[in-house]
Amino acid sequence: MLQVQLEVRPDPAEVGRARRWARSRLAGSGIGADEPLAETLILLISELVTNAVVHTGSAARLRMCFSGSGAVVATVRVEVVDASARPPRPRHAEGTTPTAAAWSSSTASRTAGGGSRRGPASGSGARWTVGSRS
Repeated sequence: MLQVQLEVRPDPAEVGRARRWARSRLAGSGIGADEPLAETLILLISELVTNAVVHTGSAARLRMCFSGSGAVVATVRVEVVDASARPPRPRHAEGTTPTAAAWSSSTASRTAGGGSRRGPASGSGARWTVGSRS
């Protein structure tokens, strides 16, 4: 298993830097930018990092763990943990606003991807596992 991480400052501009960093790590692991797995992971990372820095106003850590056999990546676990002592809580948006769509998408991804949430003792955050490319 290969694990890499990025420290993210509490600045919304960091979301773009996190996406660029993640794309380069995916490419380094053999996952092409145009693969559905890469597109899913970049969207997920963008949402999680945005939530961490915008809604908590604190620094965060983005971690990616690649597992598989040999040079073939089977799964990628994405974890974003912020320094906030408050656990994440859903906001109830109406209709099809971008916020409502993002929350629904994030909730569905977390459920389907085996996500879990860390408790306030280590900051708040979320973890998703996404795979395989077959």
